Amino acid sequence: MSKKQLDKLRLAYKKAINKWVDAIRAEEALATPNHSMVAMEHWDAAHLKEHDAHTKAAEAREAYKDALRGVNYGI
Repeated sequence: MSKKQLDKLRLAYKKAINKWVDAIRAEEALATPNHSMVAMEHWDAAHLKEHDAHTKAAEAREAYKDALRGVNYGI
């Protein structure tokens, strides 16, 4: 695997992490003193987005790690 391909995987990982962090912050911002059912539903929806972003970040991490293993260990 070329350095360019590794850089691409690393960049995809970093972008996925940034999206996950943004989703965490969006979810956290919805934990407000407004205790209404509507506010709770928005908060729950944000949690689902955070969960999806976390899954994508984990997948990008594994893809990058797999590539690094291939380069460094021949696996």
